[in-house]
Amino acid sequence: MKMSPLFLLILGVSGVYSDSHTLQYYLTGVSGTGSGLPEFSIAGYVDDQQIVNYNSESHILHPVAPWMNKEGPEYWDRQTKIARRTETAYQRRLKTAMSRFNQTGGFHFVQVMYGCELRDDGGIGVLYQMGFDGRDFLSLDTERWLYIPTMHEAQFSTQTWNSPGEQVVELHKKYLENICIEWLKEYIDYGRDDLERRVRPDVKVSGHQSGDNTKLQCLVYGFHPRDVDVKWMRNGRDEVLSDEVQQILPNPDGTYQTRVTVEVIPRDGDSYSCYVDHSSLEEMLSVLWDPKDNGPSYPGIIGGVITVLLVLAAVIGIILYRKHSGRNPGHVYVPTPT
Repeated sequence: MKMSPLFLLILGVSGVYSDSHTLQYYLTGVSGTGSGLPEFSIAGYVDDQQIVNYNSESHILHPVAPWMNKEGPEYWDRQTKIARRTETAYQRRLKTAMSRFNQTGGFHFVQVMYGCELRDDGGIGVLYQMGFDGRDFLSLDTERWLYIPTMHEAQFSTQTWNSPGEQVVELHKKYLENICIEWLKEYIDYGRDDLERRVRPDVKVSGHQSGDNTKLQCLVYGFHPRDVDVKWMRNGRDEVLSDEVQQILPNPDGTYQTRVTVEVIPRDGDSYSCYVDHSSLEEMLSVLWDPKDNGPSYPGIIGGVITVLLVLAAVIGIILYRKHSGRNPGHVYVPTPT
């Protein structure tokens, strides 16, 4: 299934020393049968940890992160009811979305990712992006607070959302800048020990010669949190760029691993070192490659399943929210294009 690049983006955390946190929701609406996917699903994340899940097969919003069990039965009952209303709205409105593309059947999906970021300096950031069948559909310009179409079929939706009479932008702004941040702070308190734990990385460097070229690999593993900066340097001053996209992958124990590979033509007197910067380190770590040591490129502990979140979400139906006993009940908030 083709995935729009924008849905592989996660709200950025600025720098490896940051204690910024994010709360994000991914919603999926699917038409057609035989895909093996639920017709509707919700996944909520704090940073890189999934906290809640809902789909049209279980019809229940349930906790995923253990520390989310600090919320009581009233919370889960309320949020499940909101999720069920959202599911009903998606089933009804997905056909409307398909009609924009003159589609009457077949497998199609609309996607949405939205959320907020609480930075370590007290600032906030917000994000809202939508796609259809793996292509960018619209996004939120948070400088001007306008929805911007990224394809012709999205123009009617953005015109409606941006209309003052509809108050959609105002609702979204209030949710993203206020309600989302309030809940994020609460979730951080629940899972702080887990979210902010620091585990130092282990580093293994190796090289493999092929003709005049040598492929150098730096494997960094067992670290937490996820953000890390890894690079190869020549003679301690010249960065050697990699042609591969760096992927940070989860380990079964909740830590992470990544590797950076470069190809070089070593010259006499040259030295190559892998530099690692991570929030668990008091200073940047440097590991020198020894040409005499060309052992295995990665240790046996590396394995496990690569967890990549394929975001398939739809935006159909506005769930309005109200204050209740000083706490906003409408948390799984689903904006709606028309």
